[in-house]
Amino acid sequence: MNQLKKEDIKTLLKQREANSSKKDYGHALIVAGKKCSMGAAVIAARGAIRTGVGLLTVCVPEEEREILQISVPEAMLLLREDQQYDFDHFSAIGAGSGMGINKTTEELLINLLAQFKKPIVLDADALTLVSNRKLHAYIPQETIITPHILEFDRLFGAHQNNDDRMNTAITKAREYQIIIVLKSHQTAIITPDEVFQNSTGNAGLAKGGSGDALTGVITSFLAQGYTPLNAAKLAVYLHGLAADITLNEQCMESMVITDVIENFGKAFESIRS
Repeated sequence: MNQLKKEDIKTLLKQREANSSKKDYGHALIVAGKKCSMGAAVIAARGAIRTGVGLLTVCVPEEEREILQISVPEAMLLLREDQQYDFDHFSAIGAGSGMGINKTTEELLINLLAQFKKPIVLDADALTLVSNRKLHAYIPQETIITPHILEFDRLFGAHQNNDDRMNTAITKAREYQIIIVLKSHQTAIITPDEVFQNSTGNAGLAKGGSGDALTGVITSFLAQGYTPLNAAKLAVYLHGLAADITLNEQCMESMVITDVIENFGKAFESIRS
């Protein structure tokens, strides 16, 4: 098992060119949020915005659109009820954070898996839909899935311990040719060929919203042109590092994910130093 270390992450991080424009950093789509769960959409969107994506669109229910427009004014909106989705002009898509489990989101996910030929991140409710409908075989190769332990077991069956879970993750990553970000106190990235364990992060992340932010960050890096593996490595390491930096201002009990997102800038600086 390889450990993610600063010196390795530093070599992956691209420099932004002085003469570049927003079009050089991709256009991400995040499908997230439903009534009473719009915080997940806001957090995922802020995670993407704070990590360098050029353009961001968030797909939300029409009745909840004002929450996004006020909370993340940098983001554009795609209304869930529109039904006629044109995915082609997006560079990467992340789906699942609080988006709900209903006929509309099920149809959207099926269309996404069938039509979109670029990198995808699946999290939360998207993973539940995959497990409920047995859509595993429809997941495109090089998709990144980001389950926590319970979501992993819903997808691939119950496990007695994390060692068994890791063995299954390796098998399933090879079977479906996907990348699995298995979230835990030591998040692991499992590819068809290698396993990487994160070296950053703390128990302050053991709260609602942390996974939503990670989904936004991975989607942002994918949209910027990083390979799926490098996007996963960068996102997991940066997410954890920002949480470690947040301990300079908060304790593990008091930190919240919005504190962590606000420290992404310091995390970038720390990696580059």
